[in-house]
Amino acid sequence: MSILVGCSGWSYDDWVGMFYPIEMARRKGDFLAYYARFFHTVEINSSFYRPPGEQQVLSWIKKGKSFASFEYSLKMPELVTHKSMVSGDAGQALRWAQSFERCTVLPLADAGLLGCVLLQLSPYFPNNSANIKTLESVLDGLSCNEHEYAVEFRHRSWLEEGGNGVAGAALQILEERNVANVLVDGPGQPAATLSGSDHAYIRFHGRNYDIWYQDKKENDFRLDRYDYLYTREQLLPWLARIKDADLKAEKVRIYFNNHARSKAVKNALQLMDMLLIEHEYKEICLQNQFTLGGF
Repeated sequence: MSILVGCSGWSYDDWVGMFYPIEMARRKGDFLAYYARFFHTVEINSSFYRPPGEQQVLSWIKKGKSFASFEYSLKMPELVTHKSMVSGDAGQALRWAQSFERCTVLPLADAGLLGCVLLQLSPYFPNNSANIKTLESVLDGLSCNEHEYAVEFRHRSWLEEGGNGVAGAALQILEERNVANVLVDGPGQPAATLSGSDHAYIRFHGRNYDIWYQDKKENDFRLDRYDYLYTREQLLPWLARIKDADLKAEKVRIYFNNHARSKAVKNALQLMDMLLIEHEYKEICLQNQFTLGGF
């Protein structure tokens, strides 16, 4: 059993000077190697917006092989989860999903660098009989028995009434295929409970409730909805849940998606300290960038 902690992405310009040394500003190609000194896993979000090409995948493999015990978790393209599945076209969703598995997932798995594949479902994909069949069809067409998959439900109808557990039919679909239910810390997203898979997946999105659902105010110095720093007190309740997941699963993956201005890095390292996970020491000096109107 093991717990892996990392961030959702690594190629952020606003991490320079806070996490990445200032002299690396023009060497973005070296960012991943520096990141891998502190973390053994990363969640790739860019695959959600555009499936990576062959050269991109080969680049990840070449770099990943030079790091000790490193792995990539991947986000399923929105072509699957936010377009085809939402429109009810299960056949097209499956074709896109299988193409992604064949061209991206399998090469990383063959190289020993694959973590988990995340299907973050659309908030416009509610729990109904048609969508249950669509989800079941997509998962049945993937190699869930060979690779680890996780599903993040974003419409509240997927939760059991009056609780945080995944509704019965959906939970059964996951458990029968060894697919993890993603535990989430984020605005308006109940943390939910673990499925019966042999691996667990946890994501921290931050708690900017106000700008998550509304436009930012003009004098708001936050970059975006992910510009949020968890306090130690906010992370403490998660320790018991993480340890419980570690007892039930062979591997627990935890990713911080509050990436603005290196806040994800700071919280990831902080959580590793709280879980007594050894890592190279790094002081993250955060500073907020205020608008001119604040002076």
